[in-house]
Amino acid sequence: MNSPITITDYFNLPETVPLIDVRTPAEFEHGHVPGAHNIPLFSNEERVKVGTTYKQQSREDAILLGFDLTGNKWSGFIRSALEISPKKKVAVHCWRGGMRSGAMAWALSLYGFEVYLIQGGYKNYRRWVLQQFEEPYHLLVLGGMTGSGKTHILRELTQQGQQIVDLEELAQHQGSSYGTLNKMVQPTQEQFENNLAGQLYRQDESKHIWLEDESQTIGKRFIPKPLWVQMRQAALINLLVPHEQRVSALAAEYGSLNKEFLIACTQRIHKRLGPEQTKNAIAAINENRMEDFVRLVLVYYDKTYRNGLSKREATKVYNLATESNDAVHNAQLILTFINQNTGLNEA
Repeated sequence: MNSPITITDYFNLPETVPLIDVRTPAEFEHGHVPGAHNIPLFSNEERVKVGTTYKQQSREDAILLGFDLTGNKWSGFIRSALEISPKKKVAVHCWRGGMRSGAMAWALSLYGFEVYLIQGGYKNYRRWVLQQFEEPYHLLVLGGMTGSGKTHILRELTQQGQQIVDLEELAQHQGSSYGTLNKMVQPTQEQFENNLAGQLYRQDESKHIWLEDESQTIGKRFIPKPLWVQMRQAALINLLVPHEQRVSALAAEYGSLNKEFLIACTQRIHKRLGPEQTKNAIAAINENRMEDFVRLVLVYYDKTYRNGLSKREATKVYNLATESNDAVHNAQLILTFINQNTGLNEA
């Protein structure tokens, strides 16, 4: 049985139903619904052949070619779907909700699957994604200079019942020249947006959502402008952590990283550091003087942070000093501060 539904209907189903994306592996890799399973009707090359036939000959010729290309694949499609959903209930989509998803839905339904067919396909899903960034959210932004432990504090806030969206985790980047830590691989911009939209949609709109203060770019990924504007207009809790405490934290984090990686990252920001600072920073890396290296690059990063802070509305910046580097303590300190400030505590 086939049931046409919208992407919003799918997200609101009372039970979890596996989602099958029948687009090509290349399309899926570029961007997909988080959690979707890829059962490509065509390979990347086959889709090009079908598309060319459609444009140069006719729709009917393209359909016949499609059946020729998939003729011996159908049992494999069904077996894959059974592995994904032994209970034989799935949702299916392609790019526009057209022939590819229709054919897969027909075959699975014939085998006995209950199939939800996503109307408008991935194209409509992308419209839904972009709409999530236009929605109004009750945001609170946690700021502080590099090395203040903001990411650890946000994760602790989660343990204390707060809602957070970890932009750096979603972008797989910590937001500086060294942000990949030589191990993270960033998703495509499209996939970053898909993952971010999904997290925002799952939040309770009646409560605050915590985000870390970021520039609009995180590595090579961009925070969608409508959300970015809301972040810049939201109240900012600016955590004030002693300079040497930040130096120690960053030296411990970067000390285990590959020297060639650190040097390459330092060289990428040489114009902003200046030739002398760059030379000294690289020497400190080579000589394992990590705290000296951190002090040198923090001159640039602290200046950048202060510049960004100066562009915020002053009445929405709340400075909060701490002498502790314990995330649990600082999270509780922040929550106490929020509770004592009525305007901040109201979502």
